[in-house]
Amino acid sequence: MSTQRKIRMGMMGGGLNSFIGIVHRIASYIGEEYTLVGGVFDSNFENGQKFAKKLELDLSRTYADIDTFVEKELALPAEERIEVVVVVTPNFLHYPMAKQLIENGFHVICEKPITNTAAEAMELESLTKKHGVSFALTHTYTGYPMVRQMKSMIAEGVLGKIQKVDAQYYQGWINPVIHDKEKRAGVWRLNPEKAGQSCCMGDIGVHAFNMVEYTTGLKTTKVLADLNTLYEDNPLDIDGTAMCQFDNGAKGLVRASQIATSEENNLCIAVYGTKAGIKWEQENPNYLYFMEEGKPVQVLKPGHEYNSELSAISTKIAPGHPEGIFDSMGNIYSGAAKAIRGEEYLEGAFPTVHEGVRGMKFIEAVLASSKNGNVWTEIED
Repeated sequence: MSTQRKIRMGMMGGGLNSFIGIVHRIASYIGEEYTLVGGVFDSNFENGQKFAKKLELDLSRTYADIDTFVEKELALPAEERIEVVVVVTPNFLHYPMAKQLIENGFHVICEKPITNTAAEAMELESLTKKHGVSFALTHTYTGYPMVRQMKSMIAEGVLGKIQKVDAQYYQGWINPVIHDKEKRAGVWRLNPEKAGQSCCMGDIGVHAFNMVEYTTGLKTTKVLADLNTLYEDNPLDIDGTAMCQFDNGAKGLVRASQIATSEENNLCIAVYGTKAGIKWEQENPNYLYFMEEGKPVQVLKPGHEYNSELSAISTKIAPGHPEGIFDSMGNIYSGAAKAIRGEEYLEGAFPTVHEGVRGMKFIEAVLASSKNGNVWTEIED
C-alpha cells in the first residue's frame, strides 16, 4: 500500500442497483489507493443524487452528464480535481465517454469491451499516448494471484515450448430467455445498438482470449470461427468456438457460450508445453494445477514463498483464505494506481488499452471468419 495520499476517483455509471459498480468500488477500496469523490452515477440525475446521498458524497460533485462533469471538474484547482474516472456504463457509451475524458486529461479505468470497434479502440490507444494519461481495462480475471503465477511460470519456460492452448468461458444465463421471442427482444445484450457487434464473444469470449495472450505471452495471428445465434431473428451470437493459431506456430481453442445450460461462470484455461502442462479454473481460483510428464500433479496455491513476485504482490491475506473476484479486481486497481502516479510497476500488473485493442481485433476477426464461411482470418498486430 502506498503511503501517498489517495487518488481522487470519479465514476460514469455504477449507481443504484449496479452490480458492476459495487465490484469496482470495493476493488478500489481494497488497496486503500483511491477515494470516490463524485461523478455521473445515473442517466437520471435524481437517481444519481440519491445514490450520492447514500454514499455520503458531496452532492456538488455529482453531475447530470459528462459534459457538466468535465466543465466543472476542470474549473477546480488541480489539487482538488478528480484524477481518474471509472467508466461502468452500458457498452455503447464506453468509447465516447473514454475519448472525452482522455482528451480532457483524465486517467481512465474502463469496463470491457473497451469500445464497439477495433478502429475506436486504436483511436483511444493513440489518444492516451498523445495526452499522457493511463488507461486500465478491467479484464478482471488477470488479477487472480494464481493466474499471475501461471503467467510467470510460462514466461520462465517451465512448460517448455507451448504447443496447445485451450480456453473456455461457459455461462447459461441467457438460456431461460433466448427461446422466447418477446423475452429475447428485450435483452440489451442482444441489441447491437447497445451491446455492439457481438454478444457472447464480445462479452465473455474476449475474456478467454485475453487470458490466453496474458498468460502465455503469445500473439494470436489468425482465427477460424463458427458462431451461433440460435434463432434467425436474434442478431447477435450467443455461442461460438474459435480455432486459433499463435505466433510460435502452436494452435488452440477459444470456446464461449451463454446457452451452456446451468453453467454459472465457468472460465478455465489449460496450457500445454513440451515439458509440462498447467490449468486454472475461475470457479476454483486458489488452485493452479501443474502437470509434469511422468510425475504426480502438483497443486499450487497463493500466499506461499514458491510463487512469483507478480503473484506475491497480488496476494492480500495468509495462505488458506479464499481470494475472489473483488481481490482480483483490486489488484488491477492497485497496478493502475502506480501508473497514474507515474511509479514503476511490474509487467502484467493491469490490462492496458492495448489489451483492449487486441480484444476488439479478435472479436472482429471471429465475426468475419464465421460470416465468410468459417475461414481462417488474420488478426493484425
